[in-house]
Amino acid sequence: MISRRLFLVSTSAAALSLAASPSFARNVVTYEPSLLAQYAASGEPYLLDFSATWCTTCHAQEQVLDALQAESDAYNAIPILRVDWDTYRTGQLVADLAIPRRSTLVLMQGTAELGRVVAGTGRTQIAELLDLGVS
Repeated sequence: MISRRLFLVSTSAAALSLAASPSFARNVVTYEPSLLAQYAASGEPYLLDFSATWCTTCHAQEQVLDALQAESDAYNAIPILRVDWDTYRTGQLVADLAIPRRSTLVLMQGTAELGRVVAGTGRTQIAELLDLGVS
């Protein structure tokens, strides 16, 4: 009985630990057109993440972004606007930026594109993209 209780306590602690760790990038907001206008007006860099919940490549990119933001205050200072591909794939933003597919990451500053990664999941590749927005 005691060993079962210890198991339950340690299992609960592990579950709390997992719940406390980020399951999505730390500085992520859901895209809305008015929100994009605010980020563009700020003049600060921001990342547009065109993703779908069912996309395995998108999930891999999110894991890399999570890790990079958790490890670097400079990367975490770059907000990520997650654009739901299923909702916005035929929208004006996708057309204006010529987004070819989901799993596209676009680093912006104001209304200028600094760089992009299309379907890339490599840590170095994504870090190099974020480096374009780090002063």
